[in-house]
Amino acid sequence: MMKETRRPTLIVSVQRGLHLMEAVASHPGGAPAKQLARQVGLPLATTYHLLRTLVHEGYVVRTREGAYLLGDRVDSLSGDRRAQDRLARVRVALRSLRDELGAAAYLSLYEDGEIRVVEIADGPRTPRVDLSAGLSQTAHATAIGKCVLAQLPPPARRDHLSRHPLIGLTPHTITHEGELERRLGSPLALDREEYVLGIGCAAVPVTDASGETIGAVAVSCSPVKLARIEASAPRIRDAAARINLALTI
Repeated sequence: MMKETRRPTLIVSVQRGLHLMEAVASHPGGAPAKQLARQVGLPLATTYHLLRTLVHEGYVVRTREGAYLLGDRVDSLSGDRRAQDRLARVRVALRSLRDELGAAAYLSLYEDGEIRVVEIADGPRTPRVDLSAGLSQTAHATAIGKCVLAQLPPPARRDHLSRHPLIGLTPHTITHEGELERRLGSPLALDREEYVLGIGCAAVPVTDASGETIGAVAVSCSPVKLARIEASAPRIRDAAARINLALTI
C-alpha cells in the first residue's frame, strides 16, 4: 500500500504578503493599491489590509500620492543575509586551518574598545581553550589578545591596558607593560603557557589597508607542538588573508 504524500502546511496570509511585496518591488517608482491588487489577484480590501500591515512593520512605505514602495526594513534582510554569508566563509577558513594544523582555530575582532572571540573551530581531537576568564581582561596573556593589542594605536592600547591590568595567570604571564610592549613587536604573537599551563598559542593579524578591521587568527596546541605551529605561520597567515577577504566583501 502506497503511503499518502502529505502536502506541506502553508499559511495563505503569509504567501499573499510575500507575493504582494514582490509586486511592490516590481514597481521602483511605486504603484497604487488597486494596481497591486490586480497584479497579485487579490480582493482590494485584502490588499489594503496586507499593505497596512507591511507599512506598519516597515517593509513597505506609502507615499503622499498613495503609491506603495519597498521600505528600509527590506534592506536589513539582505544585510543579515550578507552577514550570514560572511560568517559561513569565515567558518570554512577556520575549519580548514584546524584540519591542516590539527589544532583549534580562533578568530577575534576588536569591537567597541574590547577584544572578542567571534568564532572558534574545534573538535574532539582539537579542543578549545577555556576563555571564560574573558579575552579583553586577559589579552596580555594570550597570543590572540597580544596580536590585537599590537595593531592598536598607542593611545587605544594604553586605554585598553588601563582598563584591564596585567594580572598574573600563570608563572609565565607577562605582568610588566615594558616587557609586554617589547613582545608586541614580534611578527608572530605567541603564548607560551601564559594564559593557562599546558597550552601554547600562536596568532597573526587580520586587518585591511583601511584599518577598519582589526583582529587576529590564532591556533592553540600543547606546548610541545608550538614549535611546529610556529613553523606553520605562513598557513595561518593564508587563513587570515582569506578571512579578511570574507569580512570585507
